[in-house]
Amino acid sequence: MPETFSTGQLFAAIDARDASRFAALLQEDAIFQFGNAPAVRGRDAIAESVSGFFASIAAVQHTLSEVWQPPGTLICHGHVTYTRHSGSTLTVPFANILSVDSGLVRDYRIFADISALYADV
Repeated sequence: MPETFSTGQLFAAIDARDASRFAALLQEDAIFQFGNAPAVRGRDAIAESVSGFFASIAAVQHTLSEVWQPPGTLICHGHVTYTRHSGSTLTVPFANILSVDSGLVRDYRIFADISALYADV
């Protein structure tokens, strides 16, 4: 497990749809919340939740516009493109707010409207 992570490592793990590599960047008792879905607590539960989401899409690609790093915090803004299993895509803006402690993510909040992702297209 890495002692610290970089923004590049974080989004590389997500865009590779690698739940294990993503979870390795989290503290054991981390909290993860994607949009208005219920928060998930604990590295293993988060890995399971994220793995399920990754299986529901064919690909994901983030483009970062801005990154802010006040002490103990990482804030990222950009666009994310999801590729559905049908091959169609959805691109939406996102903002992520992460609390970081001892080089690992303690709290991860994603703000993005993906309601159209599973709509019949």
